Amino acid sequence: MLPTIRPNVVQLHPYSPGRPIADVQRELGLSNIINLASNENPLGPSPKAIEAMQLALEGVHIYPDAMSTEACEAIATKLNLERPQVLVGNGSEELIGLIGQTFIGSELDEVIAGDPSFARYATVAGVAPCRFIAVPLDSELRIDLVAVANAITPRTRLIFLASPNNPTGTIFEKAAFESFLATVPGHVVLVLDEAYFEFAKDDPSYPHGLDYLRPNVIVLRTFSKSHGLAGIRAGFMVAAPEVIDAVGRVQAPFAVNNLAQVAIVAALDDEEFLQKTIEHNARGRTQMTEALEQLGYRVYKSHANFVLVDVREPAQPVFQALLREGVIVRGGHVLGLPTCLRVSIGTDAEVDRFIAAFSDVMAGRVAS
Repeated sequence: MLPTIRPNVVQLHPYSPGRPIADVQRELGLSNIINLASNENPLGPSPKAIEAMQLALEGVHIYPDAMSTEACEAIATKLNLERPQVLVGNGSEELIGLIGQTFIGSELDEVIAGDPSFARYATVAGVAPCRFIAVPLDSELRIDLVAVANAITPRTRLIFLASPNNPTGTIFEKAAFESFLATVPGHVVLVLDEAYFEFAKDDPSYPHGLDYLRPNVIVLRTFSKSHGLAGIRAGFMVAAPEVIDAVGRVQAPFAVNNLAQVAIVAALDDEEFLQKTIEHNARGRTQMTEALEQLGYRVYKSHANFVLVDVREPAQPVFQALLREGVIVRGGHVLGLPTCLRVSIGTDAEVDRFIAAFSDVMAGRVAS
């Protein structure tokens, strides 16, 4: 007899990751494959972070600092914050879950997020369990802040806003956000997920979450994207000290490993590498956008390290055709955008290869 599993857990939708290269190699017998599905940094990690992790390897038999002291202090110093305002996590995904555990206390509670957006927001509500309110994006696939505000009720506990949003790459602008923020009551915790912050920060219309800190606002950022540390899981949250203390009480001991902690400190010290990443991404994003638009396809304005293209037909067959060309992208059929593909910005050679493969695939579909 099987043990009883909570019904809400059975109903959760498992996370659907991008296809691993090895998986596609086995399935299709291909050897030369590129992966543009997971929004990773094609330049890899900072050389300083690599060196720091190599030096730390001999100490992995020792438990990490449970408080991530040096990492938190480095983040606080870099962002002109106080140490008690920062909590480091095993990726910002861990922190998203901890926030849910900290603030959701009843099945009648509500969590609001844009739709489509990062899938883990719905998971937070499903695990609790509580009610998840999915607010459709607007016609430009931006988070509709007016609609989000209208969805707030006395039972609302959390609002997750990703900007830039994943999977669309779109942002909401300062004026609209400031008007929205004025409508958020104090009992609601507003979580600003800025996983792609570095790729958007120089746009003057983009609101930086740290400029809007208050007792009910949490800002999430990650080292997985621009810093190239996705494989060791490192993210952080910034909030009022009382909120940091509460979420920290829920976090498991030693949640952030030794390598992640030293890599955070080193990565923050490598501004040259970060700027190189930002410039590379901007160049590749422009190239990919212009090429796809010249082919006649709509590309939504992205402020992230990927683009979203509407192929004007069910995306699954196009996704499969690109796989056969050895190009892995993210199909919109698993993202709530069934006619779209999300494509990460790779190396210069990978961007060129995607454009060529996409052009050939779509030309073949038109011809047939």
